[in-house]
Amino acid sequence: MRYIIGLLVVLLITACKNEVQISKLKTGTYRAEMEVQDAEQLPFIFEVKPDSTLHIYNAAEDIHVKDIIYKNDSVYITAPVFEGYIVAKIEGDELKGSFINETLGRVVPFEAVYNDKLRFKPGTGAAYNIEGVWETVFSKGVVGDEYVAKGIFKQQNNGKVTGTFRTTTGDYRYLEGVLDGTRLKLSTFDGAHAFYFTAKVTDSTMEGTFYSGNHWKEPFVAKKNPEFELPSANELTYLKDGYDSIAFEFPNTKDEMVSLGDERFKNKVVIVQIMGSWCPNCLDESRYFSEFYKNNKNKDLEFVALAFEYAKTKPEAFKRIERLKQDVGIEYPILLAQYGTSDKAKAQEKLPMLNHVLSYPTSIFIDKTGKVRKIHTGFNGPATGEKYIEFQEEFEGFIETLLSE
Repeated sequence: MRYIIGLLVVLLITACKNEVQISKLKTGTYRAEMEVQDAEQLPFIFEVKPDSTLHIYNAAEDIHVKDIIYKNDSVYITAPVFEGYIVAKIEGDELKGSFINETLGRVVPFEAVYNDKLRFKPGTGAAYNIEGVWETVFSKGVVGDEYVAKGIFKQQNNGKVTGTFRTTTGDYRYLEGVLDGTRLKLSTFDGAHAFYFTAKVTDSTMEGTFYSGNHWKEPFVAKKNPEFELPSANELTYLKDGYDSIAFEFPNTKDEMVSLGDERFKNKVVIVQIMGSWCPNCLDESRYFSEFYKNNKNKDLEFVALAFEYAKTKPEAFKRIERLKQDVGIEYPILLAQYGTSDKAKAQEKLPMLNHVLSYPTSIFIDKTGKVRKIHTGFNGPATGEKYIEFQEEFEGFIETLLSE
């Protein structure tokens, strides 16, 4: 017996000596960089809190990250909702690794340094003040790729710039950066989407490049134009001739078929949300819709979302939808309309009464008789400031009109 106990003690001591020490992130601020194309670096700031959570900051946006796993000398960081994650080796005050999206096969080099709070390093100061509205064209002259946008920026005396680009399909969310001399640099990272804009500016023009991770880039040009407006979001998507309503039947995450003919939707105002769990503007819209739905449950109002997922399998697509519902707190049904691709032409095949599916998200407003009354393309999220407030006022006013009928 003594021999056995002695042997166990030796084994325990040996195990303790051989145990790998797990490294952890220090409490405090880190400056991160992701390597995009053309030797450009996309910076962002995150902070590790005393409760071991992590916060990613983009201008006024604060993304609260709880999903942090340590394995030996590495850390795995997964932001809410989206699929992508960061894996990095902890080397003292530095992190070195990658940002990974497995389904899309994307790997972006990543590194971070502890106790560095500046997103962009100090430069020579701003040569101009670019605050205001900018009429913008991306991929100008490229057939099939050209699109217009509205740049909306604010600038502080130290050259710090915040704002976003609005397009007909949504906005590029919270951009933060600096005007260093005549060079504008803006970035954002939300846990899945890594956007970086750089441009040479004058007091009235911009010429630059937009990078999305290290897999996409396109040129853009802009001119200052306080009067510029995008086409109306209520006129871009519409029903084809001969239609005044829509119809569909898709499964929920319990694999139960749901259609607009179901009892829960009869004699009610219904908002149909065309979206995807991978889509940043859809996330912003879902947060707003979810809160609105919770606050108006006592009314004849229903929401239903149709998810178009690029997940390769049906179970994986359901998993992504459930994660979105749980992270945001969505109580209305989200149906799986398509998986394996988020291609908009394929999406339009599922809703053939529409002229096209131009954007994720798109919202279809249906009155109590089942007739489509309005289709809103895209979403102006909180990063657009006044436009977001205008959207809320228009949305809530139109819902009240439909409910009163």
